Amino acid sequence: MRIAYHVVSAPAPLGLMFLAATGRGICHAEFMDRRSLKRTLQSHAAAHPGVEWAHSVSDLRPLAEQLDDWFCGVREQLDWPLDPIGDDVQRAVWSALRDVPFGSTCTLTQLARAAGQPQGSRAVAAAVLANPIVLAIPCHRVVGADGRPTAYVGGLPRKKWLLALEHRFHQLPHPDDNRVIAEARVVVKRPVVAARDKAARPKPTAARAGNVTRAAKPAAKSAAVRTAKPRAAALVAKPARGKR
Repeated sequence: MRIAYHVVSAPAPLGLMFLAATGRGICHAEFMDRRSLKRTLQSHAAAHPGVEWAHSVSDLRPLAEQLDDWFCGVREQLDWPLDPIGDDVQRAVWSALRDVPFGSTCTLTQLARAAGQPQGSRAVAAAVLANPIVLAIPCHRVVGADGRPTAYVGGLPRKKWLLALEHRFHQLPHPDDNRVIAEARVVVKRPVVAARDKAARPKPTAARAGNVTRAAKPAAKSAAVRTAKPRAAALVAKPARGKR
């Protein structure tokens, strides 16, 4: 039997994630914390005796791309074929967890009823903490009766971060929705005439200036004539001195 695996980097505080898949689907999706890849593989040796572990980016690339879309809010559901190892109670609990919608939460009591184990709260809680495929089986959506986050397989800080992420994206419209966000309005302003444009306007030519000058000269001449005529008459009227 062959199991393909790959390590992907998730946003902080999630860190590195270990993904492993059989020919039927994903069997492990977990946070590595500070464990090395060798120790991670050794921790699954007892559950998968005699298997061939093969590092394969191509086999797990579609799943890694779905993870990227999920972290960006583009995708709300991870469409992974799953192949978890567990007993009947665990499988029933994990199946019920997949029915909890994105951005929603449930209590342990509600989950136990959905899984058909209304009297088996302890077994249900153990199955939640034994979840081998995080995110695809969203055990982080289980909260206490008061609505506060409870124990999580990846630690309480990761659980709070995941719940906040889903809450934030759940309130936003889906990017695939064809919606008009706001009316686009274009305002075209009139061009402002700069000072240099005003200076560039054509000035009166020399011919025009000459016409104005020539037109003004006769008026000045006539005024001088009117002033000189009475003075000449006065000179003629005076008798010449020395002749009587």
